[in-house]
Amino acid sequence: MKISTKIVVLPALLLTFGPVLKAQTADSPKIKYRRSSLDIVLIESEDFPHKETVIKAHKEVPFPDKYNQHTVDIPAFESRNYRLTQEEMAACSKKSGLLAGVGMDMVSSVTGTNIDRTGAYMPQMIDKYNKTNKTANKLVAKWFNRQADGSFDMKLVGERGEYNASEMEANIAKGTVRGTASLADAGEELIGNTFVVYSKLQFIPNEVVAAAVREAGKTKVSLLPAFLQAGGYKALDAAYEKAKEGYSVWTTTYLYKLKWNDSISTVFYKDYWMDKNSIDSKKKAAFDNTDLFQLEYVGSAKSSTLVTFKLAKRTEDEIIELATVRNEEAVFAKLQKEYEVFKPKTPLYSGEPITAKIGLKEGLKGGEKFEVLEQIVDPKTGLTEYKRKGTITVDKDQIWDNRFNAGEETETDGTNVAAKTPVDRTLFKGGNKFYAGMLIRQLK
Repeated sequence: MKISTKIVVLPALLLTFGPVLKAQTADSPKIKYRRSSLDIVLIESEDFPHKETVIKAHKEVPFPDKYNQHTVDIPAFESRNYRLTQEEMAACSKKSGLLAGVGMDMVSSVTGTNIDRTGAYMPQMIDKYNKTNKTANKLVAKWFNRQADGSFDMKLVGERGEYNASEMEANIAKGTVRGTASLADAGEELIGNTFVVYSKLQFIPNEVVAAAVREAGKTKVSLLPAFLQAGGYKALDAAYEKAKEGYSVWTTTYLYKLKWNDSISTVFYKDYWMDKNSIDSKKKAAFDNTDLFQLEYVGSAKSSTLVTFKLAKRTEDEIIELATVRNEEAVFAKLQKEYEVFKPKTPLYSGEPITAKIGLKEGLKGGEKFEVLEQIVDPKTGLTEYKRKGTITVDKDQIWDNRFNAGEETETDGTNVAAKTPVDRTLFKGGNKFYAGMLIRQLK
């Protein structure tokens, strides 16, 4: 399954309506569980070497299988069309670092290379894009299957959460929205776990960065006593020769979450909801123009991949594709670990032995600890809850290499992870009371 170039990784939620989950075996049909929803958007930036190949590779990244694909907008947007005014930039605190605007200016001025310099303000530019294009409104509209006449229904909510869509629509019509557990549960479990990730890519000759670092270092060396300067310049030249070979793929990914809470849902059902039997042009216009729905910025992650063109039996384009995809896998793994709200829940594939369908692509190296959760429904509130039943640890000798084109060498962030892998799953240690279908979530 391929992404549409539009490109988040999931709090996935296993479905049940009984008090506890029913055990499943490894031979059971594909496990059904509630997944977070994700839209993926490419940020088009200025030209860089091999841009067409890098962009094509991004389009070929398999869509994360633990998310519902929630594509609503154009697959990419031109960042230059949403540049900030001087006043808007003055209101932003500039970020330091090579991937921020100041660092890019240094690299560009030293080498004359055309490098995107918008990184310092990218979250604000994305906010501007989202506001202009009402991205949040489109995400909500997709959830409720909005039609051209402005009418909504609960079909998609029902499908993804296995709720009774007709019953939910009847409860909305009766005006008992806040008193209906299924509506509140769907809001928290499904709609509130809707994400958009925006990925900005660059393919930079390492010589560009190495030259910039050397030039910056010369300024410092010139301040040294004369008898030390020769050695300083020699060290800078040696470091430059070592670092200049090859290219690097740089990926910065920005994570956004749809705001959805009791007050927002109440306004939606009261002021904007209408079905095919209650068309109201005023409600349609009100939904189109409202600023009630918003995307909130969660955070970002960066990753770089060294490309040396040393892989045998592969063309340069194939090597760039491999590096780009591996880089994006790495940056998603970082987002999962860094931000609690985005941390994935994954169903166990089997209980004896304890295995799950995650691996190197999710950043596992061995020794990571996961909590094991059992899903229940609170009989008083009707809302889904998750009870911890224990913890398990990744077996460092049996980690599944589920990365793109597993087996090919790629250096990501300076590391190469090798693992003895089982056929198609990762093994865990930690108990014998767990069963297929229970959820696991990584602990810090």
